Amino acid sequence: MSPGTLPALNAGLNALSVALLLAGFLRIRRGDRTGHRRFMLTALAVSALFLVSYSVHHAQVGSVPYPRHDWTRLLYLAILIPHVVLAAALVPGVALLVHRAWRERFAQHRSLARWVWPTWLFVGVSGVAVYLMLYVLSGGPAR
Repeated sequence: MSPGTLPALNAGLNALSVALLLAGFLRIRRGDRTGHRRFMLTALAVSALFLVSYSVHHAQVGSVPYPRHDWTRLLYLAILIPHVVLAAALVPGVALLVHRAWRERFAQHRSLARWVWPTWLFVGVSGVAVYLMLYVLSGGPAR
């Protein structure tokens, strides 16, 4: 796989994780713990694949600057900055969330999930937005 195809793969993995997170949420709302567990563990696996792909891409390419110098740059940064900060904070949050579920500490799991789940959802959606702005809407990164 070439470095040029990884950003689209990463966006696809982010979009898939968002869909899985939403499906997992709907399952637990319906009282389906088994379905919830399956969707959430699949979302975790997809997110782990994303992290590997993202790391490979940035090891090969480095930082990719936003190519436009107009009002969209501020919008891009307004999405990118919280995306990066929350993505970094998300990793230990998800690990703790999974640990609590694994240990069947469901009350603690639920109280933490009220914060971690929407953060995870935001990181996934904003990741797709960053991809669209950087690689699609702006005409691609500057080279």
